[in-house]
Amino acid sequence: MRALVAFACLLLGAGVGLATVLLHGYGWGLGLGIAATAATLVALPGGWWRRLAFALGWTAVLGVATVQRPEGDYLVSSDASGYLLLATGVVVLAAGFVGLVPRSGSAARAAANADG
Repeated sequence: MRALVAFACLLLGAGVGLATVLLHGYGWGLGLGIAATAATLVALPGGWWRRLAFALGWTAVLGVATVQRPEGDYLVSSDASGYLLLATGVVVLAAGFVGLVPRSGSAARAAANADG
């Protein structure tokens, strides 16, 4: 079941990443893509099977989009929106890995006490 959830989150990340890459040339498209990405990262619980899978799917699409196309041009432009998109990719990947760090301190004790 975990593998299915991870695959679904990977596909979701790839879909959101693809939409963000394709629309990053428009100001509203980049803003909407970053907002959708951030909302999904906040909504998904941390862990290998959910948030990291989403982040890997998102950044994989971005990585494929940064390779030079056969025509000699690039899908991600070298302007402010392109660099903001690349910076967003770094933040998305970091957010995926930050979710792997176990909670410590009073938050972990409160969660353990709430679970009973």
